[in-house]
Amino acid sequence: MEGAKRQSLEEDSEGQATHTGPKGVINDWRKFKLESEDSNSFPPSKKEILRQMSSPQSRDDKDSKERFSRKMSVQEYELIHREKEDENCLRKYRRQCMQDMHQKLSFGPRYGFVYELESGEQFLETIEKEQKIITIIVHIYEDGIKGCDALNSSLICLAAEYPTVKFCKIKASNTGAGDRFSSDVLPTLLVYKGGELISNFISVAEQFAEEFFTGDVESFLNEYGLLPETEMHVLEHSNTEEDME
Repeated sequence: MEGAKRQSLEEDSEGQATHTGPKGVINDWRKFKLESEDSNSFPPSKKEILRQMSSPQSRDDKDSKERFSRKMSVQEYELIHREKEDENCLRKYRRQCMQDMHQKLSFGPRYGFVYELESGEQFLETIEKEQKIITIIVHIYEDGIKGCDALNSSLICLAAEYPTVKFCKIKASNTGAGDRFSSDVLPTLLVYKGGELISNFISVAEQFAEEFFTGDVESFLNEYGLLPETEMHVLEHSNTEEDME
């Protein structure tokens, strides 16, 4: 083992040191081949090739140094380029991990659209049988009532943006309690969680301008803490933290 760890040197007949390692053996063989063959048996081009193979140029040679420098420059460039690629891959990986983590932390089913409830029984079943962690927002409306159409359109957009919230709508006449939801209290928003009514907004359109849009309804619900943090906001926040690093 000790002999394998150090480079072997032997003294030749003239007292010069020659390498006996693998590379030394190959070079010695090439030199021996060149010297032992009849000089007339090789064409000049082949002899030159053998000479170059048996006597590799030193790095002290000017041309060799330039080639070595150019080679190192390319290697350094490739190394830097590879590091940048690795950094980009790491950012993508961390972003994907954040997205996966957020999805795992978003307990319960995902919806993404507005459910149309057809009857009072379906309405009660939705409230009572849904998981306790799910927020349910129900829009009670009637066709032709000012603000109802605009609110329905806004809730469709919000349902896609907040898929962990269950958005529903039902006509007042289908609730079985039409007398309680007359036209003067529509549109109405009822918010449930764990089977309990946690917010009740009657004539909710009065909270907005004559023309209102999704952002207005979103801001209104956020004022009461009824909407969770959006996934897009979480991802943008993680990207900002990465950019600051």
